[in-house]
Amino acid sequence: MKIKIQICLIQKLSIIWLKSCHSHCRFKSRGRPTAPLGSRILTDPARVFEHNMWDHMQWTEAEVAAAKKKALENSSPRVPHQEQVKYEKEASKYWDQFYRTHKNKFFKDRNWLFTEFPEILPYRKVTQLDEENKSNEIRNVCTLSSESKTLYSQKSVQGTCGHFETPIVTSSDSTRKHKSNKTSNGTHCMTQNTFPIVIGNGQDPVESEMTDDRNASFRIFEVGCGAGNTLFPILNAIGNESGIFLYCSDFSKEAVDLVKLHSCYNPACCYTFVHDVCDETQPFPFPDGSIDVILLVFMLSSVLPERMPYVITRLAHALKPGGKILFRDYGRHDLSQLRFKKGHCLFDNFYVRGDGTRVYFFTKDEIHNIFTSAGLNEIQNVRDKRLQVNRRKKVAMQRVWIQAKYQKPEQHS
Repeated sequence: MKIKIQICLIQKLSIIWLKSCHSHCRFKSRGRPTAPLGSRILTDPARVFEHNMWDHMQWTEAEVAAAKKKALENSSPRVPHQEQVKYEKEASKYWDQFYRTHKNKFFKDRNWLFTEFPEILPYRKVTQLDEENKSNEIRNVCTLSSESKTLYSQKSVQGTCGHFETPIVTSSDSTRKHKSNKTSNGTHCMTQNTFPIVIGNGQDPVESEMTDDRNASFRIFEVGCGAGNTLFPILNAIGNESGIFLYCSDFSKEAVDLVKLHSCYNPACCYTFVHDVCDETQPFPFPDGSIDVILLVFMLSSVLPERMPYVITRLAHALKPGGKILFRDYGRHDLSQLRFKKGHCLFDNFYVRGDGTRVYFFTKDEIHNIFTSAGLNEIQNVRDKRLQVNRRKKVAMQRVWIQAKYQKPEQHS
């Protein structure tokens, strides 16, 4: 009993000491995580420029009113109907041009995925990552300084054409190291397996390329994979572990080509294909009821709002009983919505950027209605409000995202 009391006392004193020396680490218990969406709370406005991001921000009534006013102002005049039809019909062309221009250098890898969505990997692998993160945090807790740089460049904070996806920044992101090999250019990459891809899984494939997931016990499907900013952190985390297979789709051929040309792409455990999830004539390369986890990360917002319920219903059919959809996207009155100039609004809360790509800004209620109407049970649905800080320019920016998890009901005999 005395030993337990002493250990608890040491833990409490350690936390007090770490806080007093203003360490940049986030204080977590043994759980994953202690508080969803981070735990760095701004209690003293005078300290706002001490960090790059503050979590769980509470807006004042004046800030809410100003955001609503700004969104109302930039929602008119509307883009003419003829141009709206063009943006819908040629959507893939605009995204092709986006990736042709920016390649894989626009968005940063989403290494925060494993903190917010531990469901991505089976329990044993998640536990292993937890232990690695704890060890790294212990080694680095006393060496982190106030000059440590954020993982994410200002380009991802203030991207061109209104692209404002900014991933979650945590201390474990900067210290996480997965078991991997290094390529000649220094990129961490999983070891390439030598066995060939042999046959399909019994259903006509989307492309002539065939895939073999017969030995997989856990299947992940990412819709809207882009240049692989979600895929490659997962592949690196998997390493040589067998039994996990990833499907990744995007309706931009340029994006899919970028993924396949990446030095860490491994067709032995991943199949990437061009696909429009809104088009019911395009089949998936796997049968219904075969996917454990579906990732929708900054993807659904680019879909025409009237088609969103169909997309989620279709994806729900692909899930195994008990399978989950993990969702993160732009929230209503996010900074990127308020920065649109007049003449870019297609209709309520749906905008076209300067490069022709489109984006919608969600509320929690909208997400709840779309997903539960598809027969899914809500596990999480939160409005993630953060204060993003440019310490060099002394600018603070209000960010809003929606993060949610929905599960397909288990089958009971």
